Amino acid sequence: MTVTKLSEHVSGGTPHRVLQPADWARPVGYSNGMEARGRTVFVGGQIGWTGQGKFEAQDLPGQVRQTLENIVAILREAGAGPEHITTMTWYVLDRKKYSASLKEIGAAYKATIGRHFPAMAVVEVSGLVEDEALVEIQATAVVPD
Repeated sequence: MTVTKLSEHVSGGTPHRVLQPADWARPVGYSNGMEARGRTVFVGGQIGWTGQGKFEAQDLPGQVRQTLENIVAILREAGAGPEHITTMTWYVLDRKKYSASLKEIGAAYKATIGRHFPAMAVVEVSGLVEDEALVEIQATAVVPD
């Protein structure tokens, strides 16, 4: 096993190390694991409304875009960016709509987060606190020392 110092290994523009067993198929759109050192930033569950609490999008891809923009805005407050995200948990109301919208969701993701793919999970839930919300995303980021 080769040990790589985090400061020597940058994967896909992230300052963290992607954990990918050599004999596993590479995942598309996420990582199986991430290793990071530094200051941890926790972003509470964000939904698809604006900073003023208004839903401008009624569709899932539009709400995903707004939710991701909200996450990026919170990260910015901590001096962090999307490249520092190590993990995300997505809560969706309808996994079939999520799967049917992957192309549009992927475009929204790339426009907001870029080509950085942290460890992720997507969970179908029966409801979210805000009636108009179609998605909620929680994120953790690590800003290198």
